[in-house]
Amino acid sequence: MCEFCLQHGEGKKWYLQAKNYADDLLSDLRRRRFIKKFLSDPEALARDVRNLERLEKAPTFIRNIMSRTITRKMQQVHFGQIVPIEDIEQIFGFVNSIIRVACICRQASLGQEKRYCYGISLQPEGGRFAEILRELDGSYLFGPENTGLEVLTREEAIAAFHAHEQEGLCHSVWTFHTPFIGGICNCDRSDCLAMRCTVTHAVPVMFRGEYIAQVDPDRCVGCRECLRFCQFEAMSYSTADQKTVIDPRRCYGCGVCRSGCPQEAIQLVDRISVAAAANLW
Repeated sequence: MCEFCLQHGEGKKWYLQAKNYADDLLSDLRRRRFIKKFLSDPEALARDVRNLERLEKAPTFIRNIMSRTITRKMQQVHFGQIVPIEDIEQIFGFVNSIIRVACICRQASLGQEKRYCYGISLQPEGGRFAEILRELDGSYLFGPENTGLEVLTREEAIAAFHAHEQEGLCHSVWTFHTPFIGGICNCDRSDCLAMRCTVTHAVPVMFRGEYIAQVDPDRCVGCRECLRFCQFEAMSYSTADQKTVIDPRRCYGCGVCRSGCPQEAIQLVDRISVAAAANLW
């Protein structure tokens, strides 16, 4: 299991522990200040990515040192993990409110309001997390035509996430001063700054998922529809076998590739059961 499962999940999936969503954690003024600053300054994220792009020109040993330093810092404040739809549904089963807001990454990278982010709370109507959001300028978070928070039922949220999968987006949970989990996002490599940091620039700010995708060769017909859903370049096509192949060392276990498989030939298995990926997080 990932490092956070051992530290914050008592050996179980840390993001399925209700205590890590507790509003009591928002009594910490440092955490509240961090959330306000993070959500109110999309340009700061864009600057961070530009700095990473400049870092790639540095010598390898400097890049390695900086990568480890940034990752350790982010694990303390704003770190994520890829989560498949089944576990998202479990999270929505024990939280008591789900609110949808604009994605800060898309605002920073595209300058557009895209509603791919969801705030979650054990309290009704968004709890203290919603209070913090209401204190911010809502011009991009809520949209000029919607000054209130968009509250979703569990059923509406699950339907929205299945629709996001059809768009090819993978799901991730995020801390605001670990271990408090305040948000679930829907990510892709082109517009999600966290994913670009992790996958493109090799500066991890998220864990791989607790799973690995595997293809059943008896069911795979080689249609290659699933390949366009993979954000991690973990899938390829074997011309000799006329089958899809998944590299477990690259797979993040999001499970979104299943949305593109008409034969239902792809399944998720526990990461620890696959020797090549068991220790890759």
